[in-house]
Amino acid sequence: MREIVTYPDSVLRETAQPVEEIDDDLRTLIDDMAEVMYDDDGIGLAANQVGDLRRVIVIDAGEGFAVFINPEIVASGDETESVEEGCLSLPGIRVNVTRPTEVTMKAMNLDGEPVKVEAQGLLARVFQHETDHLNGKMIIDHASPLQRTMMKNKLRRLEKEQA
Repeated sequence: MREIVTYPDSVLRETAQPVEEIDDDLRTLIDDMAEVMYDDDGIGLAANQVGDLRRVIVIDAGEGFAVFINPEIVASGDETESVEEGCLSLPGIRVNVTRPTEVTMKAMNLDGEPVKVEAQGLLARVFQHETDHLNGKMIIDHASPLQRTMMKNKLRRLEKEQA
């Protein structure tokens, strides 16, 4: 079984590449991602969080399991909300992140068909969090200077664990 890649692994800072073909290898990746997400009590997971640089996210934010291939947020609402977020790749770290409360995401499903999802609330937040990962961005990048100072020791501990 694959494992969660944790900070400061460089794969978390790389931009994932578009999926060109939906094949058995991709289906295996998605199955592995689902298993890891559920085993670690997550509600979303990007492929680079398991060390794979394909543009794939899996989500279960309470409305059932879903796969999104080559996801792209194409519209955001004007209203924003700051909510504390955690991340499986940053164990023990939580950051207040301000995000739009509504987004529209385009992607492909596992059958290669285009899908468009208009999401609000938690689902919108998960879409944004996971697409951030695919673009090499993490919740710590959203942290205020004060939050960064407060999490320095936790980040150092993660760096030592990776060394």
